Amino acid sequence: MKSLRSVVTLGLLSGVLSGCGFWGGTSEIEPTPLVSITAEKQVETLWSTDVGSGYGDLYHQFVPAVDGKAIYAANRDGVVVALDRESGRQLWKQDLDLTLSGGIGAGFGTLVVASEEGNVIALNAEDGSELWRGRVPSEVVSQPQLNTDLVVVQVINGQIDAFDRVTGEHRWSFDSQVPQLSLRGTSEPLLGQDVTLAGFANGKLVAIDNRVGNALWEQRVALAEGRSELERIVDVDGKPLFFNDLIYVPSYQGRLVAINPFAARIVWAQDFSSYRGLAAGFGNVYGVSDQDLVSAFDAGSSASVWQQDGLRYRRLTSPAVLGTTLVVGDAEGYLHFLSQIDGHFVARYHVDSAGIYSTPVVADDTLYVLSNDGRLVALKLN
Repeated sequence: MKSLRSVVTLGLLSGVLSGCGFWGGTSEIEPTPLVSITAEKQVETLWSTDVGSGYGDLYHQFVPAVDGKAIYAANRDGVVVALDRESGRQLWKQDLDLTLSGGIGAGFGTLVVASEEGNVIALNAEDGSELWRGRVPSEVVSQPQLNTDLVVVQVINGQIDAFDRVTGEHRWSFDSQVPQLSLRGTSEPLLGQDVTLAGFANGKLVAIDNRVGNALWEQRVALAEGRSELERIVDVDGKPLFFNDLIYVPSYQGRLVAINPFAARIVWAQDFSSYRGLAAGFGNVYGVSDQDLVSAFDAGSSASVWQQDGLRYRRLTSPAVLGTTLVVGDAEGYLHFLSQIDGHFVARYHVDSAGIYSTPVVADDTLYVLSNDGRLVALKLN
């Protein structure tokens, strides 16, 4: 049962309940205490800066974006900043005077953010000037995705919308059937040049034709089972991962599946409940379960390679690969570095006590981490 502060959405009521209060408040499971480790590597802080007033203590999907020599971050108050990746020096700052609800999409000289009210705003990556605005019917909480032609956003009501990247013209919409009860977050679409792959709260992965927005094929990742609506939640909230010509998709209270996208068939499936994204390296696929077990699966066969249970119930982020290590953040503000070979702890670093819910971002062997109080840090592992 989910003990985290990921939020549950009740269908047409659009009401939200905090995970802790909903599951009983005082009976929330305590996080596993940290044990002493022998550090094999050292974490070096390259720079640190504040990018806003913070994000609160509820589950969120604010993620910075790297494009070229800059890193971009946004806060809920509508402030977007561009920073030099090497020095942390601010390049520009833009106040949109909106309540933003998710991370930044970046690519091809364009940045895209979205608001709680359904505004989709594109900015010039060079100076932060506004390029265009679009509208979707509800809140966007995941990171917008871009290719040379399109901006694709996944809306919390189960809809996918595509806009022309240059002009902002609305190209198409794709609707999915959303169950009455689902997790508040949504998956980020995996956007190719011709196809968008998107996971939905009904437990399906759908391949969408980027030309017209029609479904090319769909695969069921998880089956809704159980008597209660809570037991039947099977959201696909983690972004699909493309690795070694296969698509890997996790689901909550469901499975981790490997799909051949060219034949539209499932290659293997493994019982694994998760609402976070995946990472890959050393021939493995890495995931974090809903109980915060960190697991490595052989990407070709689904065999379990290792499992690290020393971070159970610590409210971990999605994993990221940094060199030979796997890194996750937790709700107490720690970063944990694990060996990709066997999952043992290699290093630990405390960012701050506000906690880390944002997925760490890796670019050119540098790790960028956004904490819940709006602190963005650049780190090296030596």
